[in-house]
Amino acid sequence: MKVAVVGATGLVGSKMLQVLEERNFPVTDLIPVASAKSVGKEVTFKGKAYKVVDADTAIAMKPNVAIFSAGGSTSLEWAPKFADAGITCIDNSSAWRMDPTKKLVVPEVNGNALTPEDKIIANPNCSTIQMVLVLKPLHELYNIKRVVVSTYQSVTGTGVKAVTQLMNERAGVSGEMAYAYPIDLNVIPQIDVFTDNGYTKEEMKMVNETKKIMGDDSIKVTATTVRIPVMGGHSESVNIEFEKEYELGDLRKALEAQAGVIVVDDPSKAQYPMPKDAHDKDEVFVGRIRRDETQEKTVNMWIVADNLRKGAATNAVQIAEYLHAQKWI
Repeated sequence: MKVAVVGATGLVGSKMLQVLEERNFPVTDLIPVASAKSVGKEVTFKGKAYKVVDADTAIAMKPNVAIFSAGGSTSLEWAPKFADAGITCIDNSSAWRMDPTKKLVVPEVNGNALTPEDKIIANPNCSTIQMVLVLKPLHELYNIKRVVVSTYQSVTGTGVKAVTQLMNERAGVSGEMAYAYPIDLNVIPQIDVFTDNGYTKEEMKMVNETKKIMGDDSIKVTATTVRIPVMGGHSESVNIEFEKEYELGDLRKALEAQAGVIVVDDPSKAQYPMPKDAHDKDEVFVGRIRRDETQEKTVNMWIVADNLRKGAATNAVQIAEYLHAQKWI
């Protein structure tokens, strides 16, 4: 199968290549795509060097699928051109997520919504992906009324520039800043720009994307998203209110049975998920599962995942795997 990776030289694009190789996706010919300044450079995949090409050249090479991780403006410009050429596009940017004509997919949650006619498929926001994977089995059992989530997000979610800023600050070296403030020994309660309602775009992504993926606009979601000086993954403190009462043991069993979720929750041994444990793993980890004692039918938990893998690259590749299994690509 011919596979194009658009944005192959970037942080997430490089992770896409790694995940494609690790999961042994049936790539017969890799087509790495990037901006003009990167054309001609080489990327390595399964021990073989491939030269980076521009988007026009990639379309002419007729890949079966194109995985985009090159930013919203690139996706808006080029995904329709790939799609018009009959190429299925899986887009990791925010460009198509809330487009009512496009599917927003986490395969374990709503992969069955896909059809052969879907030529542009949106990959959700990283912090949304890990949360809805946990919400899915609980909503099926207890009907979720409301979710209150606070995130603690890795600098890798911003990109190489942010990682460099953190490392420079730790080394006492001045350099280019990805954030308006220092990130080392600090917490920045802003991810993306503020909107008119006082929430950031990242917070509103979690609100709107959760409803779309879960297929239920009645679920109330409120979010606070925070950047912390960590690499390896995003963490979330989540409070979930149900319409139905639950037994904690049954709730745990439902999470343990959910594909892609691993429960790490033993307070007696101080066992709970942390970003360093989720790093370079594809699963979503959940722990600190406990009843909210302030009101009925409500539970608290802690969710962690590698934002570059399940939060981006792995989820996109899993969409491609689903399409391949259906023989649609």
